[in-house]
Amino acid sequence: MPSSPTPGAPTTQEELKELLKDDTKVKVAGIDVDGVLRGKIMSKAKFLSASKSDGFGFCSVVFGWDMHDQTYSRELLVSNRANGYRDLIALIDLSSYRRLPWEKNIPFFFVKFVVPETGKPLDVDPRGVLGEVKARAEDKGWKCLAGAEFEYFQFSETPASLADKKFMNLTPLTPGMHGYSLLRPTLNVDYFHELYDQAADFGIEIEGHHTETGPGVFETALAYTEVSRMADNAILFKLLAKSIGVKYGIMPTFMAKPWGDLPGCSGHIHVSLQDKNGRNLFAVSDEEAKGEGRANAAYPDTKYISQEAEWFLAGLLDGLPDVVPLLCPNINSYKRLLGGEAMWAPDTSSYGYDSRAASIRLISPPGVGPAATRFEVRVPGADMNPHFALSAIFALGLRGIEKRLALSTGPIGSPGVTRASLAKLPTSLEAAVETFKREGSLAREVLGDYFVDHFAGTREHELEVHRRAVTNWEVERYFELA
Repeated sequence: MPSSPTPGAPTTQEELKELLKDDTKVKVAGIDVDGVLRGKIMSKAKFLSASKSDGFGFCSVVFGWDMHDQTYSRELLVSNRANGYRDLIALIDLSSYRRLPWEKNIPFFFVKFVVPETGKPLDVDPRGVLGEVKARAEDKGWKCLAGAEFEYFQFSETPASLADKKFMNLTPLTPGMHGYSLLRPTLNVDYFHELYDQAADFGIEIEGHHTETGPGVFETALAYTEVSRMADNAILFKLLAKSIGVKYGIMPTFMAKPWGDLPGCSGHIHVSLQDKNGRNLFAVSDEEAKGEGRANAAYPDTKYISQEAEWFLAGLLDGLPDVVPLLCPNINSYKRLLGGEAMWAPDTSSYGYDSRAASIRLISPPGVGPAATRFEVRVPGADMNPHFALSAIFALGLRGIEKRLALSTGPIGSPGVTRASLAKLPTSLEAAVETFKREGSLAREVLGDYFVDHFAGTREHELEVHRRAVTNWEVERYFELA
């Protein structure tokens, strides 16, 4: 299913030709499993031909190597020596039309990948996976809505200086801890405002943009919208920040934990469902919101969310430990989770009303109006692939509604609920992958064996690369005294 279209996106070949009448080339891109945009510039003639036919060939190696273009340690399912790293078919998504304002305003379109023999979506294509999950909601007459918040450190560096310094002793954009500062952005006022302004020109609406605590840290909250549009916006915001940064000699990083002794970079996700009448499915009625809430709520913290929301929450909690690699996909991701509650990085399967200490923060009346009721999932880091993270969250939640699951535990801080009593999330990529890929995992139930086997293989490759690496810590610790 396509994402919510960009205003003015073409729907016919005639509209497309008119849109591109003054252009000579077009940029296209798909997304790999690491959330890296993989694409190219096409001539207008080639693009128009591909858009009115069955797409164009795109080398499958983008699903056969890691983020540094190293082929996987063992042969995986999509692209390998046995199939010759053959082409996939890339289908152009006309509804995704935008222009890159920092790149001579070149027109841009996303693609989705399909299998040549069957014409069916590739089971590990991030945009395709999310499209399949949201279709389950649409079959019930519901729309999936989401928002995302990114925290990211920034450095006064360039790709060349990073290489020269071997990524050591980097210069933060600004010194000190200055969350929500009105003063600190003035040190880089053009860059700070250009991020916001160019995002608006690029079709990414921003709700909030401010400094966060930490040297050179910003936080940007992307406006709530339809889930596929949100995932695309999240991927493209990273591209935008890095591209604008180049202009100013600034390198933003969305890695989860750049500093060992400082808070990490979160990628919190907000979610809800909307019914066919545009009503928030997670909301209680106006009468319940004004009164004492829903009479049959399992706990006081859930009195101001609907029964469907409570089932969705139960499904999410039930499966959360099984999908952690989709929320925290990298070795470094788990350094952030090790901070635990001390650094507002939850490492338990927990929830609570307006609680930033829980994995899932319930946002509902009386803190907000019923229409704004939603869940904030606080486990993901800024290094997530948003399409996979959102796929996992909605797939588990929809399963909870379908099975009418009951909450297995009370909210965080309630009688009998302690850190010891809560289900723990894996705090290493190795443990997370083992849980994710095990027989009978809920990841397999809601996302399928092919997806789980392939994605688990890509994470096992990451672990193998890490196992073979000799780190600075090892050299500094053992060089002289071992």
